[in-house]
Amino acid sequence: MPKIVDASARRQDVVDAVFRIIASDGLERASLREVADEAGLAVGSVRHYFATSDELLQHSFSVVIDRIAGRLEASLDAVRQEVPGSPGHHEAVLLLLGQLLPLDEERAVDVCVWLAFRNAARIKAVFAAEAARSHRAVAAVVGQLIMQLLPGSAEQQDILVTEAERLLATLDGLCLHALLQSEWMTAQMCRDVLEAHLAGLGMLSHRG
Repeated sequence: MPKIVDASARRQDVVDAVFRIIASDGLERASLREVADEAGLAVGSVRHYFATSDELLQHSFSVVIDRIAGRLEASLDAVRQEVPGSPGHHEAVLLLLGQLLPLDEERAVDVCVWLAFRNAARIKAVFAAEAARSHRAVAAVVGQLIMQLLPGSAEQQDILVTEAERLLATLDGLCLHALLQSEWMTAQMCRDVLEAHLAGLGMLSHRG
């Protein structure tokens, strides 16, 4: 009997190979042939699921966005279950923000791939739609978090937008710094920076 192949699992194997290549050698190396070699498949087998490199990379970008957005949404639900201002709430907020940082191997690969695609979208129109979706997904979660951390400021849209963008910029900077300078920007250092940022939000809230 011919071997039955699980198409969904095979597609995921190919995407995992894309991720490994991007994390180790960069997006430029992620051709169909290189991905096939990394996945231990013939090029024809990869083409059975993805006709072109662009199709494969677009799908891979979509997968990493869904992974990160899924973790963020789950973490936001955990934040909502805690009493605002409590130690549990504070810890849940830190855990949510940590989903965007390379604090373990899985997240390190995901954010490395995510940043590579976001950067490529500047000059490759094929990634533009997914890059826009990525920004909306992350900004939506961060915006909801800021609204919870700054109670009573819902009417002050300028403050909410500014603080959401400031937190997004902090997370982007930490993410990049932790990837490039991992010996210095450790998980503890990332936490310390986030603690300081949250303390600043707390002072802003009290002034409001």
